[in-house]
Amino acid sequence: MSKAAVRLIALAVATAAAMTAAPAATAAPSAPAAATTTSSDPFYAYGGSEPLSAFAPGTVLNTRELQYHVLGISTPLKAVQLLYRTTDAQGRPAANVTTVVRSPTGDRSKAVSYQSFYDSLSPEDGPSRAIAGNVSLGGIIPNVEAVFLAPLLTQGYDVVIPDTEGQQAHFAAGPEYGTNTLDSIRAATKSAQTGLNSDTAFGLMGYSGGSVATNWAAALAPSYAPDVQRKLVGYAEGGLLVDPAHNLKYVDGSLVWSGVIPMAVIGVSRSYGIDLKSYLNGYGLEVYKELEYGSIIDALGHYPGLTWKKMAKSQYADPNSIPAFVGAMNKLNLGSAATPAIPGFIAQGNAGVLEGTFGNHPGIGTGDGVMVSGDVRALARQYCATGNSAVKYSQYELFSHTGASVAWAPAALGWLGDRFAGRPAPSDCGRIPTGNSLAPEEPVSLS
Repeated sequence: MSKAAVRLIALAVATAAAMTAAPAATAAPSAPAAATTTSSDPFYAYGGSEPLSAFAPGTVLNTRELQYHVLGISTPLKAVQLLYRTTDAQGRPAANVTTVVRSPTGDRSKAVSYQSFYDSLSPEDGPSRAIAGNVSLGGIIPNVEAVFLAPLLTQGYDVVIPDTEGQQAHFAAGPEYGTNTLDSIRAATKSAQTGLNSDTAFGLMGYSGGSVATNWAAALAPSYAPDVQRKLVGYAEGGLLVDPAHNLKYVDGSLVWSGVIPMAVIGVSRSYGIDLKSYLNGYGLEVYKELEYGSIIDALGHYPGLTWKKMAKSQYADPNSIPAFVGAMNKLNLGSAATPAIPGFIAQGNAGVLEGTFGNHPGIGTGDGVMVSGDVRALARQYCATGNSAVKYSQYELFSHTGASVAWAPAALGWLGDRFAGRPAPSDCGRIPTGNSLAPEEPVSLS
């Protein structure tokens, strides 16, 4: 397939919901963003005299009200942004930002925590910054997601939108995505300016990168945030990352999605304080530098045919020969996390060939182009087998990652509506096909 054709596929993936992203998706990778926990906007910096550890997770540290922006253009819709205390991937106190958008027709009794799929290694690409009016290449995606938020707002749901990756852009760090989401809900219900309170019922919703935050939040809620657990009616997600080690093998050498390999290396390094650059060869270091503060739009289609072996020193041709990397991958495996105690709707595409991913490796199988269908089925079956029979699973055989989002969104909205209405949750337990092993990865000796 020609390079031009690859870029066309990447363009379609990156701009599924909006033509406005088309010029950006074909541009060269953007310049690195500032590698700090704050930006030129002072709202993001916690400057109190007390250390963050002095505050309980979910404590509101700062508040502001502003107009909701789309592509930098102010709309009449108002939003409340909260700086709040949360916990990062290594269990350390951290500050993060969430946005609360109040429905013009809602009565504050129901809200949806919507987790964005902004997938970026730059803190400047978070949804809160896009909503505040910042325009960046990676920030195109949170603007596009307005098409998912509009139906929620018109149906009376207040919407809470956390910056799931935190202020250091810890890409792919699922447990931190989960704590950021749960503490965002805590903060939203503690702020008088949002209109939400302890009686507000919440649903969780997210696709792709947003599904990572959604599922981890549902899994962690009973132990990390039992107060939030009591408010949750269910979670709806699609295009789910379950076992990142499998995903890296699935996209290895793919035409469009192979750029997530270096993004994952960078995200894991940053999230868990691991220096993985010493395992990369000259080309790997070059790619690392190009994407260090890039977004998914910088990665899609820019590295067709990229493999781990092309980036790694010869003695590390198998990523499992790096114990620190294996350890981090296992921490991100949802198969080792707790089973959610609330109903779930999980959807997954399976036509990855449409997006240039032809992998079908033993033990991994097919997927939607970036997410592994067998892993998602295995997780759903695991939930059924470990006490949660309220699991609805839909596999879209004819849709890739991008196309499946179009099928998933209205189904997710309807499914959540039924949960808020108190209707019994459907179950596909007993009808979900078998999947892959989700056992932790094992280190291997150097070759």
